[in-house]
Amino acid sequence: MALSTVSGKQISGKPVSGARPPRRVRRQLPTSPWLFAAPGLLITGVFILYPFVSTVINSFTDRRTLIPGQFVGLANFRELLHDDMFWIGLRNSTLYVLGVVPALVILPLLLALLVQKNIPGITFFRSAFYTPVVASIVVVGLIWVWLLDERGLINSLLEAVGIGRVGFLSDQWLLLLSAMAVTVWKGLGYYMIIYLAALANVPRELHEAASVDGAGAVRRFLTVTVPAVRSTMVLVGALSSVAAFKVFSEVYLMAGPSGGPAGEDTTLVMLVQRTGTGLTGRVGYASALSLVVFVVTVALMLLVLRADRREET
Repeated sequence: MALSTVSGKQISGKPVSGARPPRRVRRQLPTSPWLFAAPGLLITGVFILYPFVSTVINSFTDRRTLIPGQFVGLANFRELLHDDMFWIGLRNSTLYVLGVVPALVILPLLLALLVQKNIPGITFFRSAFYTPVVASIVVVGLIWVWLLDERGLINSLLEAVGIGRVGFLSDQWLLLLSAMAVTVWKGLGYYMIIYLAALANVPRELHEAASVDGAGAVRRFLTVTVPAVRSTMVLVGALSSVAAFKVFSEVYLMAGPSGGPAGEDTTLVMLVQRTGTGLTGRVGYASALSLVVFVVTVALMLLVLRADRREET
């Protein structure tokens, strides 16, 4: 009779009382992975894919808020070309990108180099630099409006030293520059954290070797730090470009719903909000504006990535 060994004892081939039966392997159903992915796919479909498809369809109709639209083809896009407010919004959004992106690519990197050092009190400054990121944009906007108002703190100080009051919120270009400053101030801490993660992966041996060769701080920054974090700079440039082109809150809070003097500081997203909301909102025309914003933001990201590839080659 065949014998087997269990716990060092020989027993017969009969089942041992109290022994666990072998586990049966269950076959996985083909639909099992989809059951795990279903909640995420449902959320993506309801809150991302459906609104996007609906916006594309509405852009070819004359739909209003309470009136179902009819198909009008490219009429909304042809109207864009003759809409002065569209060109004003496109101009302001483009200027916003040109003014904000370079600052948000360079300044957070310099800030990250500063807070990376272990000096007394640096923890306080790290927290202080990151505080605007977690602060509500509404609160931040109101604070800056109070500071830059005609009777605000900054104008009071300027008048006290004899310079006179400056129309930060009443002049077309000063208002746009003020909104850019708020965007840069609020985004410094966020991109600083991204750069800190990239700087942590830069080998110290590179800086030590450059120091041995006689390179100063500026030369080490240009020849060691910048090449090491170049991919992160591209990422920051792409993220800040998209965010700057879609700016809404800062300009809306500082310029008001009208978009500043005569609406000259209106951005594209502000124009979408103004056109497509309300009981008489032109949903079809606002959808066409939204589609233009989407195309431009995708084009901005592609341009940044293409420029990065050219530098690599």
